[in-house]
Amino acid sequence: MISTEKLASIREQFPVTKRQLYLDSGHQTPLSSSVRDALVSFLTEGYEMAGPKPVWVRRVEETRANVARFFNASPSEIAFTKNTSEGLNIAANAVPLEAGDNVVLIEGDHPNNAYAWLNLKSKGVEVRFVPLKDSEIATAETFEPFIDKRTKVITLSHVTFHAGQVHDLASIGKLCKERGIYLVVDAMQSVGVIPLDVKALNISVMAAGTHKGLLVPQGLGVLYVADGLDELRPAYLAMSSMLNPPADYIARPEDMAVRKDALRFEFGNVNLPDLHALDAAIKLIESVGVSEIQKHVNELGDRLLSEMEALDITVVGPRASGQRNHIYVLELPVAEWADFFARNNIRVSPERGGIRVSLAMFNTVEDIERLVEVIRIGLLNKTRRPTAAQMD
Repeated sequence: MISTEKLASIREQFPVTKRQLYLDSGHQTPLSSSVRDALVSFLTEGYEMAGPKPVWVRRVEETRANVARFFNASPSEIAFTKNTSEGLNIAANAVPLEAGDNVVLIEGDHPNNAYAWLNLKSKGVEVRFVPLKDSEIATAETFEPFIDKRTKVITLSHVTFHAGQVHDLASIGKLCKERGIYLVVDAMQSVGVIPLDVKALNISVMAAGTHKGLLVPQGLGVLYVADGLDELRPAYLAMSSMLNPPADYIARPEDMAVRKDALRFEFGNVNLPDLHALDAAIKLIESVGVSEIQKHVNELGDRLLSEMEALDITVVGPRASGQRNHIYVLELPVAEWADFFARNNIRVSPERGGIRVSLAMFNTVEDIERLVEVIRIGLLNKTRRPTAAQMD
């Protein structure tokens, strides 16, 4: 657990904690004061100095280097996108797939990953879905029966949004390396909350937005493309994608060579405000440590699971430590409970299995106790409601 003193300092960075019980970081995280200050500083520079673009571009490269270090990558392997979906679509259109090749996904994973690959069916690419229970996690053994010589890609979310499973990327990455299969990972729900070493996990391409565990408003994504995958080519080209961009800004049809690094997938101007914010966010996250954040939310999750068991409320997803992290879906009917939580100033999300509680580094044991208290009141009120027969 994060120390009491450190946790108090973190909560000061998130004023939302003084106004409501915020348990919805799986949807988006609230702004911290340091991220807000970075955005204000950027806007002030643009307002007062009409945009010192060379300074801003230099900062972008500094942030790229920080993001690369965050994932044990090199700056040449990091591109900036709009969001996770754009990154996954970039990957789907970059992998050299031919008619008859197949891609393997988990059934029920995030639809934006599925649609990126299903869009290739018109080109003769087969998309295979692996069934998986919400109480299970995916491992190499999960995928092995579904792959063959024409399998070119395995793709999945690291952490599922709807049940909180933390899949075994280590074994899946090992399988992909052994079989010459690209591993494409949606890390939207894990970045900033679970340590990610893209090299150790043998990830080929990883896409993530920044508005959850990376604490930055919507509109910015991070794309990792492993060095050496030169056969992955961008579906779209801009001057910034080219190996030899023309200094006179006149396109050269005879020279269509693209860059060798991940920046071949980055098109022109990037989201400068959010990149300034991301630099501040990474510094805040690293002041705590992703491993410490993971340990903290897991311990809060232990407390939540224990309390839900005492209230006889089922929690969707795996229970074992290491197979879950910060997302917990309570089997409470959305129609009855979503409005009840809102009226009690608790921010959560409706999910396919019930009410999703998602934890962050600024949450506390007291937050869990407050949630449990409100649920207990809700259950009590429910038992007190008269039945139709009693009303007659």
